[in-house]
Amino acid sequence: MTIDSKNGDGRSRARGMARAAVRGLALTLVSLPGSVLCFVLTLVSVALIPIGVGIVTTPYVLRGVRTFANWRRVLAAEWGGVRIPPSYRPLPADANPWARTSGMLRDPATWRDLRWLPVDMTAGFVTALLPFALVVYPLEGLALAIGLWRVMPDGYWYGFVPVHGQASALGAGVLALGLLLVAHLFAVRLLHGHFLLTRAVLGARRGELSERVRVLTETRRDAVDTSAAELRRIERDLHDGAQARLVAMGMDLGTVEALIEKDPAQARELLTRTRQSSAEALTELRELVRGIHPPVLAERGLGDAVRALALRLPVTTEVSVELPGRAEAPVESAAYFAVSEVLTNAVKHSGADRVWVDLHHSGGHLRVSVTDNGRGGAVIGAGSGLAGVERRLGTFDGVLAVSSPAGGPTMVTMEIPCALS
Repeated sequence: MTIDSKNGDGRSRARGMARAAVRGLALTLVSLPGSVLCFVLTLVSVALIPIGVGIVTTPYVLRGVRTFANWRRVLAAEWGGVRIPPSYRPLPADANPWARTSGMLRDPATWRDLRWLPVDMTAGFVTALLPFALVVYPLEGLALAIGLWRVMPDGYWYGFVPVHGQASALGAGVLALGLLLVAHLFAVRLLHGHFLLTRAVLGARRGELSERVRVLTETRRDAVDTSAAELRRIERDLHDGAQARLVAMGMDLGTVEALIEKDPAQARELLTRTRQSSAEALTELRELVRGIHPPVLAERGLGDAVRALALRLPVTTEVSVELPGRAEAPVESAAYFAVSEVLTNAVKHSGADRVWVDLHHSGGHLRVSVTDNGRGGAVIGAGSGLAGVERRLGTFDGVLAVSSPAGGPTMVTMEIPCALS
């Protein structure tokens, strides 16, 4: 039993080492070009502000920087267990270009993002590359030890070992085994160090508590405004829909009562119309209740509610759910309507014919990702549906990240801290 346990621990370490190497390579391929592109575009756009061009371009460039930073926040949470909560100041939905530009440039979180970009393209690049290098570089040393040295040029060095014969090649092999042992022990920790470096630069430090209080105050106010707007919508739908039909039904029934003896045929016709109106009113009331809080969400939970939502979509949708329990009702409701909004955007605007939805819970966070194979180009901007989703999640201290390059695919990731029961 002890031997099996040790073997299992060794296999787990080996898998962790390999996973850290692959993830480190992925981060390496993204951090350098992504950070350089974001940094250069920001410098150019800000430099163009005095001539007026930058006033229009800077909000879009900074929004792209925020999307890139938020995506890295999600990776830090999912791959490294490192939480880096965003604390961007919300912008008015009707802000003009100058107000958006000045508001974003006055936001301390914007300057944290810009300070992080040079760090990410240098120290971040190196710390992401190390796990991959420690796993791959020993393979060369082992290959030298088994005969690759014969085809290498004279004076070839492997690390600090000059390889010029079988004996020195075996020395390179020993060094490779030592490096492989180091990778086995430290590859995962090195990748975790990359995410700690990201948090050290990207995360808020001074005044973090006051900043979080301010952000939460803003999101709570948004929640109150959203609730008030929702109540007005419900009142309007009731007044213009079901209530109007019920009033008409009452008038028709009064007419039937007057005609039932004088003109039975017309009375029967009115009764048929009234019965049809009652069915339509009932349908409208059911749709209204479903829009407030879907019965399937209350009865069967978020996973089944999203599956039911997917069945009503006109595109092929695959739903994967790994939820060992249920979150609190407000969290489930926020997540459900956020997924509903994202799916609606995908159907209306992306041109996608296939959508994938993944829901799972780990590390005290509910994570939902919605991916489509559409044309891409989705952004979190004022007036967009994704901005509303971001505000909805912000009420629960949640995070929204969007990856949507031109040509697709689009991946929207949502994360809400919560516990399952």
